Amino acid sequence: MCGIVGFTGRRADREEILKAMMDAIAHRGPDGAGSYFGDGVALGHRRLSIIDIEGGRQPMFNEDKRLAVVFNGEIYNFMELRAQLQAAGHTFASDHSDTEVLLHGYEEWGEGMLEKLRGMFAFAIWDEADQSLFCARDPFGIKPFYYYTNAEGELLFGSEIKSFLPHPGFVKELNEERLELYLTYQYSPGEDTFFKGVKKLLPAHWLRWKAGEVSTGRYWQPRFEADNGPDMTGWEDKIEAAMKESVAAHKIADVEVGSFLSSGVDSSYMACLAKVDKTFTVGFANKQYDETEYASEFSKFLGVKNFAYRIEPEEYWANLGRIQYHMDEPLADAASAALYFVNREAAKQVKVCLSGEGADEFFGGYNIYKEPFTVSWYDKLPLPLRRAVGAVAELLPPVHGVNFLVRRAKPLEERYIGNTNLMGERQKKKLLKHYTGRVKPTDLSRPFFEKTKGQDPVTRMQFTDLHLWLAGDILLKADKMSMANSLELRVPFLDKEVFEVARHIPVKYRANAEGTKLAMRGAAARSIPERTADKKKLGFPVPVRAWLRDEQYAAVVRKAFESEAAAKFFKTQELKKLLDDHVSGKRDNWRQIWCVFMFLVWYDEYFVKR
Repeated sequence: MCGIVGFTGRRADREEILKAMMDAIAHRGPDGAGSYFGDGVALGHRRLSIIDIEGGRQPMFNEDKRLAVVFNGEIYNFMELRAQLQAAGHTFASDHSDTEVLLHGYEEWGEGMLEKLRGMFAFAIWDEADQSLFCARDPFGIKPFYYYTNAEGELLFGSEIKSFLPHPGFVKELNEERLELYLTYQYSPGEDTFFKGVKKLLPAHWLRWKAGEVSTGRYWQPRFEADNGPDMTGWEDKIEAAMKESVAAHKIADVEVGSFLSSGVDSSYMACLAKVDKTFTVGFANKQYDETEYASEFSKFLGVKNFAYRIEPEEYWANLGRIQYHMDEPLADAASAALYFVNREAAKQVKVCLSGEGADEFFGGYNIYKEPFTVSWYDKLPLPLRRAVGAVAELLPPVHGVNFLVRRAKPLEERYIGNTNLMGERQKKKLLKHYTGRVKPTDLSRPFFEKTKGQDPVTRMQFTDLHLWLAGDILLKADKMSMANSLELRVPFLDKEVFEVARHIPVKYRANAEGTKLAMRGAAARSIPERTADKKKLGFPVPVRAWLRDEQYAAVVRKAFESEAAAKFFKTQELKKLLDDHVSGKRDNWRQIWCVFMFLVWYDEYFVKR
């Protein structure tokens, strides 16, 4: 795992510029650094040595040095591809490098190489003769890739946006339009970012730069196509076989591999299959939010050592600025801070950890996926009647029953944007100084519903979550929090071969009114205790709701809500009312408060302090 940076152009001081860009992401690769300066490009690499520790240095070149590559990630089928390329006449300089496969694969197959790769990756290949740059990102967006073009036609790219800041051709400007979407999604969705002009290369996409022009395209599209042939046992067999093979592939490393462990089925099943020596868990003193006792018991069941760490509230709050800095864009998922600490503790023991991201999106694990099967008679009421009831419900305090009426007042494609739909347009208009309403949250989700017309509601939600929530929230925090601690995180569920099984599972084996991830839980129950396999999904519980009713921490938020920065973007009286209502117990506003507060913490890091 590594960090990559680079830019096109022929600046006289490009060596100093590139070094500063690489230094900005040194945490991604503390084991070494490499650079290359071609006729029209500068490429930089920070290395965390995992595979081919002695021979895998980057940038790496093909035989005639026409091609140079910088690569972040792992290619799990590189030995298979290497054999194919050798049979086609390619000569390899290294014995055990997945990076070199990218060079020869690009020579042999061009863009077609991307469909052959199995792994997590973001890379850039410079063609010195053609004076062009070819870049790509893995199918699910496990590894990040950002890019920026300026008025001179220069392209900047990197694993993190902060690497652009030292470049004199980069203009740091806030993209305030993103704030409206962020307040609904709790993350920055889609390809645009909070920095004007900076874009994310979307999952399963490639980018080509030549002569100041950028083009992008998609090389793979996930599809759900139910196969009604196998019964539940048959699907459990297929899931078990796919997961065993994927976990084995994800364990390939020249260093020790550990595993994260929470109280849920995903990490428990994975830790069991992985047979690692060490598991890592974090929790809190409050029992309601603590998973360390379970992890200790389950690790004993596995016969492995568990390293548990309890996060103190003061420590959690003291690190919020650092966490938002490493995130690059504001993220209001409170679990991201807990993830920072579990990565920090794991990094003291190992260089690679396995984690359970992706199981919910692949196998139908979110509790919201049960909703199409509950109170289904309500959906049969005339839509105008449901809309009228929903309009009245929106005026009431947002409690469980009221939320149901608001959601079911609209068809699925009009209301579902992912796991979080935090603030509606009315509330955003009330809070924001410069509300425009130009871009609605459903503008981003609508294309995914159009692609799944005629399919069942669970599949349509999963498809949307694969494209928005997974890449925008789940994998953003997984990558940034692990790399902040120089730890490589691998996600065996998010594998092309596992998805090939998951995409064919009929909805009746994914979710119903009583449960989620039905077939996957059944497969897991063959290896782990049934009570663990059937455990209700908790997410990563964090006691922020309770902390915000403690004046010690409410005062921290209140100070941010009264700041100059807050006054720039928000109606501060409304913010203070939001907080006061929560502190007094009048309303449960913690998610909305946290969303605004995290934006202000992030803004302070990038636009006030820096």
